[in-house]
Amino acid sequence: MSTPTSWGNLPHTTATLLPVNRRKAAFPAVEDKVLPYGLGRSYGDSCLNDKGTLLLTRGMDRWISFDEETGIICCEAGVSLDEILRLASPKGWFLPVTPGTRFVTVGGAIANDVHGKNHHKAGSFSTCVLDFELLRSDQSRTLCSRSKNASLFHATIAGLGLTGLITFATLQLRRIVSPMIEVEQIRMHHLNDFFRLADESNHSHEYTVAWIDGLARGESVGSGIFIRGNHASEASDLSWKAKKTAAIPLNAPSWLLQKQSVKIFNALYSKKVKGERQAGSEHFLPFFYPLDAVDNWNRLYGKRGFYQYQCVVPRDGNRGPIHEILDRIANSGQASFLAVLKVFGDQKPEGLLSFARAGVTLAMDFPNRGPKTLKLMNELDEVVRQAGGALYPAKDARMNPEDFKMAYPALNTFTEKIDPAFSSSFWRRMHT
Repeated sequence: MSTPTSWGNLPHTTATLLPVNRRKAAFPAVEDKVLPYGLGRSYGDSCLNDKGTLLLTRGMDRWISFDEETGIICCEAGVSLDEILRLASPKGWFLPVTPGTRFVTVGGAIANDVHGKNHHKAGSFSTCVLDFELLRSDQSRTLCSRSKNASLFHATIAGLGLTGLITFATLQLRRIVSPMIEVEQIRMHHLNDFFRLADESNHSHEYTVAWIDGLARGESVGSGIFIRGNHASEASDLSWKAKKTAAIPLNAPSWLLQKQSVKIFNALYSKKVKGERQAGSEHFLPFFYPLDAVDNWNRLYGKRGFYQYQCVVPRDGNRGPIHEILDRIANSGQASFLAVLKVFGDQKPEGLLSFARAGVTLAMDFPNRGPKTLKLMNELDEVVRQAGGALYPAKDARMNPEDFKMAYPALNTFTEKIDPAFSSSFWRRMHT
């Protein structure tokens, strides 16, 4: 048995690891429950299968076809978004939706219906998925799309890897003429500024996101930097080479993320913007994937790991539940330096368990400080629950099963589509 981890380095589990290196291979004969495992970038236990078998999908990394005229690409499910970008972006094609890391497999992006900075324009990752093949434990292979086997298509999107093994997928990319993003950064003094800028940018900018100071209190709740951008319209050299990354070699000491350290980081980050606003251009790599510049950045949280708390709640004016959530976090003094606020659009989710829906979403990391961290997140859960919001399974390691059922009303329909040989630590935790 091995000890695979998720990105948050908790919980600790054991599992048998079984590589899957060919999309045409038969479904493996195993007695344990199985679960696909790509690059392990889910933060909690949705990618773990304690005392079961993990099907390692990175071996399925072959290209099947790429039409450079239409931007339609077909690849095995273990191909990463990074590998798609390296192939397609120099030829003038880009991912229509990308999460905050490019080190995610195509299968994982589908299984979690990941979202990015442009949900208000483009929805979630599923919007660029044309079809995929699903290998089930009965050895059946099913091509799933919106017109063929649609019910299984919509169950597998955001299906947490439980409906079968995705072997390959076909994606529709989008045109670009430059690797550059025209970016504007604007200082926010309070939460009202965030909503004003989000509304103002809704039609004019494809990408919007805000970094917030999670320790700001009182009238300064929601202060930070609003970032918006568009792909550059002036053609330029599309070739690129990722810079050599720094790396965190070991788990950091526990004192590194104490409140005073976070205060210092927030002060320095805030100084990125000179005056009230500044505009410029930057390559898509630092714009979309700033954390990818540091390998193993999750080690900054030490050997105890961390929780990422991502919720979505309805927008209620310019305060509402998101203001209460931010206020509670600030008063707890437990905020970290990674706090991201975005507005989701009103696109109808494609997956039965898709997380992204109309509202405001906050993602924040909490170093694992034991009971007091869990107590804070339980308090935040209550605000989310009362608002009719939801937590993101891909980021979760401690959600209440009742909250999961309330936030995902199509759960019973989804359950009917689960492959009986598949399970996960998350799924069992939700059904204890």
